[in-house]
This record gives sequence, structure tokens and C-alpha cells, in this order.
Amino acid sequence: MENIESKPELMSEPIVYVIDDDKDMRDALLDLFMVTNRRASAYSSGPEFLSTADTTAPGCVVVDLRMPGVTGLDVQSQLISLGSQMPVIFLTAHADVPASVRAMKAGATDFLTKPFVTQDLLDAVDYAILVDGERRKSETECNQIRMLADTLTPREQEVMFGVVSGLMNKQVAYQLGISEMTVKLHRMSVMRKMQSRSLADLVRKAEKLQRN
Repeated sequence: MENIESKPELMSEPIVYVIDDDKDMRDALLDLFMVTNRRASAYSSGPEFLSTADTTAPGCVVVDLRMPGVTGLDVQSQLISLGSQMPVIFLTAHADVPASVRAMKAGATDFLTKPFVTQDLLDAVDYAILVDGERRKSETECNQIRMLADTLTPREQEVMFGVVSGLMNKQVAYQLGISEMTVKLHRMSVMRKMQSRSLADLVRKAEKLQRN
């Protein structure tokens, strides 16, 4: 494994994991990322990467499609089986439509043919890191919303989902067999516990809960 040393304060920065059995390519990619101020580590094989790298870290993977033994597609598949959603960029010396289709369907963010334009790779890496960052931000928000929702009583949850579905207080009351005043009290409690100052914000949070 080859690394670009980073200053301690940069260790939380996204990292580009390079996987290629060609040492010259690995060195060239490391040099490219170093001179463009991107943190990176390189691995000579899929197993080396999978056994030593932190696949939960922010960043992306740049991997050669065709490697002996464990291929780039195998690496992508094993990342998925590990529960990692780290974006993957494939590099290949041979145009391979079936492989590219399979890679993209499995979530690859790009597929570049060697020799590639340097800026195309840098753009692909920046996009992949952006996608990863947005996903992590969304997951963090979803976890926070879920923690708030866990503080609701079962009845409060029923009232919340009735309200966010567009029902009026009296309709929720009829549906649940309780008084309208009780619905209003539960609704006030829901707004407070969900830290929502508006119905629109409560609807947005409820939709995130239902989607995840």
C-alpha cells in the first residue's frame, strides 16, 4: 500500500482509494492526487484494499476494472456486501459495455477508458466525493430525525402521520376515536418533540422517516 502523507488536521478529509495492479499507474495516480491537493492511498489488489482500508471513511474508490484474481467489479460487489456505499470510479484499458452497464447499475459514479483525460478523472473524483458527502449528510439528518421520532408515544406517532397526510384535526380525531382537543394537545407535543416550528418542516421530517 502506498500513501500520500497528510497533515493531522487533514485526516478527516475525504480520501481517494486507488486500486490497480500496475505500479506505474498507481504511482502516476498518487502523484496526480498529491499535486492537486487530494488525499489518497494506493493498493496493488482488491484483497489488500478490502483487508486494510477503512471502507466507512468519506471519499471514493478509483479501481482498475481488469485485475488478476479479484477484479474491479468484484471489489465493488464486496464493498456492497460489507454495507459500504463509497462511490466507485472504474478505469479500464478496454471498452467493455456489459461490464460498464453492470458497474453503473451497481452504483458506480463513472467509468473511464485508459488513456483518460486527467481533468476528466479529477472531475469524476470530485463528483464522487460530493455524492458521498451529500449521502452522509442525509444519513446524519435521518438519524437525528429518527432519534426525535423515538421520543414520541404511539398515539403521538398516529397523530403525526395523520396530520402530515393532510387530515384536519377533527378528521384525525374521528379516525383515532379520540376528541379533537386531544388531537390538538398531541399535535402540540409532536411539534415540540420533533423540533418543528411549522407543519411544512414536520411533513419533511415525516417523509424522511417513511423513506428510510
